[in-house]
Formats: sequence, C-alpha cells, structure tokens
Amino acid sequence: MKERPAMIASALRAFAAAASIAAPLHAQPAAPDGEPIEAAGPLGPLSGTLLRAGEGGEGPVALIIPGSGPTDRDGNSPLGITGAPYRLLAEALLERGIATVRIDKRGMFASKAAVADANAVTIPDYVADTAAWVAAARKATGAQCVWLIGHSEGGLVALAAAQEVEGLCGLVLVAAPGRPVGDVIKAQLRTNPGNFVIIPAADAAINELAAGRRVDPSTLPQALQGLFAPALQGFLISLFSYDPAALAAQTTLPLLIVQGGRDIQVPVADAERLAAANPAAKLVVLPDLNHVLKDVADPAPAANLAAYRDPALPLGKGVAEAIAEFIAK
Repeated sequence: MKERPAMIASALRAFAAAASIAAPLHAQPAAPDGEPIEAAGPLGPLSGTLLRAGEGGEGPVALIIPGSGPTDRDGNSPLGITGAPYRLLAEALLERGIATVRIDKRGMFASKAAVADANAVTIPDYVADTAAWVAAARKATGAQCVWLIGHSEGGLVALAAAQEVEGLCGLVLVAAPGRPVGDVIKAQLRTNPGNFVIIPAADAAINELAAGRRVDPSTLPQALQGLFAPALQGFLISLFSYDPAALAAQTTLPLLIVQGGRDIQVPVADAERLAAANPAAKLVVLPDLNHVLKDVADPAPAANLAAYRDPALPLGKGVAEAIAEFIAK
C-alpha cells in the first residue's frame, strides 16, 4: 500500500541534501503501563492507549490527534520518526494529573481493520473518528468533556472537529499549520534549492487539487509522481480545501497554540496566523522546540533531524507545562 504524503516527508526530502537521517536507533526508555481502549470505526475498531491520572481516574482527559502520514499512537512513523513524541507528551501530562488517550489512525497499525484502505480518507472521516474517540474516552473515564491536542495535521483535524463534535472542553494545537496545507507544502519544497526545477509543476498540481480537481501524475516530473499518486488525491483534495485560520476564527472553545522556534516544517508565522484569527487564543512559542517536540539547540538541519529519531531525548521544556497550565485554568 502506498502511504499518503506527510508534511514530515516533504521536510525530509527538502533537507536530505544537507543532513543524514540514518542515525542509529536509540533504545526506548520504560514507559508507564497504559490500558488498551477502543472506539468504533467504520468496519472494525479503532485502537488506542489510555493513561489514567490518579487512583480514581478523576481529572482532565485529553485526546492526542496524530499528525500526517503513517503516524502511530506514540508519534512514530516508518518515514523516519522514532522519537516517540506523543508517548513522551502523554507521560509528562500524566505527571501533571492529566489523563490521555493516544491513538492509531484508521487503517493503520492496530487500527488497520477499521477501514479497507487507509488512503481512502478525508478530513471529515478523521473528524468522525475524533467524535468516536471522544465518546469512548468519556465512557472510560467518566469525564464530562475531553480536550483535543492536535499535532501538525492533527491540529487541523482538531479545528474541524471543534465545529461538529460534542463533549469537548477545548483545543490545544501543537505545531499546527496556520495556512492551507497546500501552501505549507509549497513552502517546504522551496527550502531545498534542488527542487527549483519541479516547483512550477508542484505548484500547478497543488492549485488543481485545492480547486477540487484531480491531476494526471504521468504529466508531472518523476520526483512528484509519488506525492500526487492517484490513490492519494482524494485525501489531498479534502486536506487542501481547509483554511486552519478560518476554522480558528470560528472556534469558541478555549484555544491554546504551542509552536516551536526550531520547527523546520511549520514556522512560527503559522502559529501567529492562527492566534491572529482568534484573539481569545493563547499563543506559546518555545524557541528551541522542533516539530517532533524535542529541544534542538543546534540550528543545523542535521541536528534537528537527528532528534526525530531519538526517543531518549526528552520532551521539549515547556510543552507539557504550557498545556497542563492551560487545561488547569
């Protein structure tokens, strides 16, 4: 099965000429035992892990919505991420009295049976899954409402869910795009000078998909044919049709925006665009934080990408603190 494109995939391609991502894998430290939790999927169950906070399980509950591509409940991906950012975030929030549910997306990993084809998906499908997870989390914990923590593309899903899903406490957007994702991908491709010759074709393809029209991949440069494969275009049409800032402007729930200054996939300007769209939102910018929620002091792309593969590198300073403080208020 072809994996649908991810924002991380674009970034890795963009920086491949400048940095190696073939660093050795690090052993993952022991994690607190969670318990399995399921939600209803279209054809089979969706699978996740619940970390309860405290003996009685009382207190806030947050659902962590994964980012783009084949990203699992821990935040890892076969595209080159083994830093387990979602597991580390869940553990850090647990220490601060916040329960979490982290999940495998429909058609992937332990949620593989939920749909026949993981590529045949739209943002409304992910919103429906979010609603199912919110219901499951409330039933399992007794919580009256659930917080959504959306990372990267998951932030867009959280914003879309805020317009439709009942039982929400509020939203936390982490490294979330503030522009239509097609514009984000255009910018990512431009970070690598080697992509110069394919930029016009990529822009034209993205513009067509954003207008709801499919493109013929055979007319594109070979480097772009996988990114715009026919099996992926339905999802891309759905994804590119949303403006996250417009959704943020419509959101009446409490809203926290967390952004890293070392993010090589989503810049601070995106977070600022989201915050400008919703003056009631709180914006927290952590200068050394990268896209996978790790601190990177070295500005070199190689150092940044090495953090994507290091689960021993702790969660970035200030991430859990900002989220926990916001939820507590």
